[in-house]
Amino acid sequence: MDFPDILNSTETYLQNCVAAHAEIIDSDSEALKTALAGLEDRSLLALRVPQKWGGVDIDAETFYEYQELTARYSGALGFLQTQHHSATAMLANSDNEMLKSRCLRAIALGELRLGIGFSQLRRSGNPAVTATPAKDGYLLSGKVPWVTGFGLFQKFIVAAVLPDNRAVFGLLPFANIESESGIIACGEIMPLIAMNSTNTVTVNLTNWLLEESQIISFQPKGWIVENDRKNVLNFVPATFGCIRGGLDIVEAVAKTKNSSSIADACQRLENQLDRLKQNFQQSQYSSTAEKLALRAKAIDLAVRCGHAAVAVSSGAANSKKHPAGRVYREALVYTVSGQTKDVMAATLDRLIASL
Repeated sequence: MDFPDILNSTETYLQNCVAAHAEIIDSDSEALKTALAGLEDRSLLALRVPQKWGGVDIDAETFYEYQELTARYSGALGFLQTQHHSATAMLANSDNEMLKSRCLRAIALGELRLGIGFSQLRRSGNPAVTATPAKDGYLLSGKVPWVTGFGLFQKFIVAAVLPDNRAVFGLLPFANIESESGIIACGEIMPLIAMNSTNTVTVNLTNWLLEESQIISFQPKGWIVENDRKNVLNFVPATFGCIRGGLDIVEAVAKTKNSSSIADACQRLENQLDRLKQNFQQSQYSSTAEKLALRAKAIDLAVRCGHAAVAVSSGAANSKKHPAGRVYREALVYTVSGQTKDVMAATLDRLIASL
């Protein structure tokens, strides 16, 4: 299946099997699990697995379009598969050939899904998770504050700080385990106002032995800062999907009410999206400041389109079952996903500039 066929297969599946159930998928983890399995059955969770391991190894431009599509029809599904694909890409870049062979093949066969747990590296002060050298590996202890996909993913990538301030990344079971290898204790599912079905938990580790065979990589101190700088636009395609989701609602209401004013507003918002997408396509030539501004503009437009969807839906938007409220809440998630101090500052600058 070539790349255009992948996008066509994705959109057909999302339109026929996901769109009508998006509100249920947002709140029910079993419904989300079913939707995720639908992607997996179509090999759409192996898009970043190299072909030598049975995957697709999709190009960046097509993957961005795929990200936009999934987020357009279900923010929860879009966010969950993003976590898995991020972990898959990190694993694919590892030098641990034995681990790659075993796990990437399993992903390609639909037998393994991965989460990520290293946002704690962004926090200042004492490390949230530490790694102490031990025989045949490292003993991990501490709290991983945010891991998405409990009950939906089988394993997750964790990062722990070594005594020399480097970080070791390794693969852990995503389950409650107490054994001679140590303790993994997953907390209660966090009650979230958006994408609650993604089952986000805190994971506490007590002297868990990360064996050398499960190590993905070692990264220098400050790696997360440089990684965030390079990937400041990574969440933009999904944010575009959220914008599209809001515009879909506005457009539908314009047709139902035969309203020229709503249709005009929808067109003007869509023109803004088109300009942002053009800038995104040319962003490889942009400075860091320009990329931050683009990210902030995408966040701002997502919130505006979600708000527009609420406004045109009137009182019905206040129902938990109405798509306008869901899309508006999803815009909140894209506002803070992968947020750094620079992204926060750019977001606030954008808000103040519009006053």
